Amino acid sequence: MCAGFLEGREKRDEIGCSWTSMEFNKQLANHRRSPEIGANEAEMREISWSAEKELARRANILSQCRYVKTPAGPPANFHARSESDRFSPDARPTLIRNATIWTSGYNGTEVVQGDLLLLKGLIRGVGAVAPSLLRDLDIQVVDANGAWVTPGIVDLHSHLGVGSAPDLDGSDDTNSVKAPMLPWLRSLDGLNTHDYGYQLARSGGVTTAQILPGSASNIGGQAFIIKLRETTKRSPSSMLVYSMSRMDTGWNFRQAYDTARKIRDQQDNFCAKAEAGSWQEIGDSTFPEDLQWEALVDVLRGRVKLAVHCYEAVDLDAIVRLSNEFRFPVASFHHAGETYLVPDLLRKTWGGAPSIALFAANFRKKREAYRGSEFAPRVLASNGLPVSDHYVINSRYLVHEAAQAHYFGLPTNVALLSVTATPADAMGLGHRIGRIEEECTDVVIWDSHPLSLAAMPQQVFIDGIPQLNAPQVSVKPPGFQSPPNTPDFDKEAADAFIYEGLPPLEPRSAQHTIFTNVSSLYVRSMDDISVQEHPENVIVHNGKLVCSGHCSSYTTDDKHAETIDLEGGCIVPGLTIYGPSLGLAEIRLEPSTTDGIVFNPLVDDPPAVLGDSIIRAIDGLQFGGRNTLGGVTAGVTAPSGSFVRGSSTAFSLGAPNILDNGSIQSDVAMHVAITKNNEQSVSTQIAALRTMLLGKGSDAMLSRVRAGTATLVVDVNSADIMASILRLKRKYETRSGKTLKMTFAGAIESHLIASDIAHAGVSVIVTHPKPFPYTWDERRFLGGPPLTADSLVSALLAAGVQVGVGLPDEFEARNLRWEVARLALASNGTIDRTTALALATVNVERALGVDVDMPQDLVAYKGGDVFDFEGKPVAVISAQLGRTDLFE
Repeated sequence: MCAGFLEGREKRDEIGCSWTSMEFNKQLANHRRSPEIGANEAEMREISWSAEKELARRANILSQCRYVKTPAGPPANFHARSESDRFSPDARPTLIRNATIWTSGYNGTEVVQGDLLLLKGLIRGVGAVAPSLLRDLDIQVVDANGAWVTPGIVDLHSHLGVGSAPDLDGSDDTNSVKAPMLPWLRSLDGLNTHDYGYQLARSGGVTTAQILPGSASNIGGQAFIIKLRETTKRSPSSMLVYSMSRMDTGWNFRQAYDTARKIRDQQDNFCAKAEAGSWQEIGDSTFPEDLQWEALVDVLRGRVKLAVHCYEAVDLDAIVRLSNEFRFPVASFHHAGETYLVPDLLRKTWGGAPSIALFAANFRKKREAYRGSEFAPRVLASNGLPVSDHYVINSRYLVHEAAQAHYFGLPTNVALLSVTATPADAMGLGHRIGRIEEECTDVVIWDSHPLSLAAMPQQVFIDGIPQLNAPQVSVKPPGFQSPPNTPDFDKEAADAFIYEGLPPLEPRSAQHTIFTNVSSLYVRSMDDISVQEHPENVIVHNGKLVCSGHCSSYTTDDKHAETIDLEGGCIVPGLTIYGPSLGLAEIRLEPSTTDGIVFNPLVDDPPAVLGDSIIRAIDGLQFGGRNTLGGVTAGVTAPSGSFVRGSSTAFSLGAPNILDNGSIQSDVAMHVAITKNNEQSVSTQIAALRTMLLGKGSDAMLSRVRAGTATLVVDVNSADIMASILRLKRKYETRSGKTLKMTFAGAIESHLIASDIAHAGVSVIVTHPKPFPYTWDERRFLGGPPLTADSLVSALLAAGVQVGVGLPDEFEARNLRWEVARLALASNGTIDRTTALALATVNVERALGVDVDMPQDLVAYKGGDVFDFEGKPVAVISAQLGRTDLFE
């Protein structure tokens, strides 16, 4: 109602609706002074109430109009604040002394030596802290002893708290599949404050994360940014920093944005009338809004930062066109595997090129990610595009992602920016996080340079509050206090771009090779690894080592030999990978590229033609895949499935096919999986295994297991299930009089019964050396440093268990050397170099029951060590194939 309160509805047109608030108040005062009106006090009170109500309505309308037109960013008085809005009164001021401070300033090149003051949740001094700032403070002093200090790590792409850990049906809020367009959903409304992942992320230095809905829908909903510290309020809202939305691709986008555009235009027209005082024209209308579409309206206004999940150039192109059609900016593309192939396209995004949030190495698991490249970050950076690293859920290792990108050529300053200032800016929060400067928050003290292998926090401060209780940190080698001197990958990066992510993999081969400037040579036997320090020269003929050390006759007489200067590098045994479906799956989520899933006898009857046969992995092997690189020369792989998986096989990764020296051992072990996630109960699975061991089934491999001549490998993570299997093993051995050879694979909770496992003579292959409680069976994991003194591997070794290390995913195979190195570097000296190499060679082979002589394959690393971010694999010396394959 606009003006009928004065003289009734029939007077609306006469009085009109175009007055300003000042004119309205004046007219109301005149009516109040009128004797005619004053005679009726009740009527006057009604008029007064109606007038005030109308004034409030108009004020609210004008406030809404101002709100929707206010640009994103900090309030005008933000930089005048004296304490953080997230400050906890219990937090003592902290002075970090004697630090090497990487501030992220000057495009990531500024390093300051000195002190840093955290006061009332804010950084208040950097370098030389003024004594006046310290006066009368109850201050705690932390002596960094020269350690690196960086801003808190910022995770631009995370599902922490919505993709809950452990993953349970009752707490899985990553996606809604109710409709393709869901901009009204909010990750905040599904945030689990009890998620185990927060603590793990903090232990990796992560202080802030953008929590995104999943990508199952075209528009998944609104993301929210949270700080990862616990709060006394224990609510999702108390973790909040800022909000924004999230999307993908398709025709439905145009419909959705057209709907949002219409609402925006209606709002603008409405506000224009209100701001002009045209209240008569507005009448009883209310501010036009629709809660379902308000997030997209804010995107069009640039008030919300937009994060887009897509991989391929075709999808990137669609989003860029959409942004120009509807004139909205894109803050960041996520996963974005093919962005490095189309840098010019990205620059055409309306409002400027977005940040690109990339995996460092997680490619090829699905078709749209198949052309991703480890060189993508450096290519994008060289084109002036901002790059950010991400890990999705287990963001504890976000800095390790940046370190990998650095290894493959991302400049040092850009790599550090990729997990600090760049994602902070993409979130719209660069004024408060991602930097070490006045009025920002959150810092991390590191045990070594953040881009060195196995770097971990000594302490993490969120809002000025320390997050690690009695952190356990190992002393790192002195050289790790500087950024790694990474290899030259210029040619490989150029090839990745030229061949659109699929460069040729075929090496050139040599029969006679001379390696010079060799710092160390490690050679394996069946059960051991020996080392020769500083051999200087290593001579290879037809894939076999014929001389090391003083080999003058070979170096002068062989005119046809190829000479390779390793520049102080090393030669070590090729590693053996177990865990992923390497050799059975090229693109994991594309069934036509995999061997498939074996029948589960507890669910369906296998075809009669199979009889009692156990499926054999050797029958489904494929060679020449793109995951078989990086110093790993042999693989042991088992069929994929639940419960009875089948018989594993050992094979050479460098062979062209199974007939050409591809097979190492046809049948290695029999594999079963027992977990709460199978279709049948755990008790049913163990009962079935008991029946198989006691005589059901006549397959030759099963018979070998019963006889104790082949190993039974059980994929299992729960300590309770492992205990039940140990009990079954003991009973079987008592009844049969034979020793049951057994290995647990996965075994995330095995530290809880480590002494029992050792006593039973059971081996363990740790296939998740980066522990995370993905399932209920894994919830009692051992966090490892800095959360606990021991990792799972070091705890098992200390208990006397035979331990090997594997990895779960195909793309990770090439990273196996870094994983065992990381375990050794964090072990406080309990795992030496030889033991670390054994974890991924003789130990894992022994645990699986490989009973043939493994090929004496060696890998040459140039310019550094197998266990750092400086060595580059340049040659594989293969006795199995009778040649040396060269990759430079």
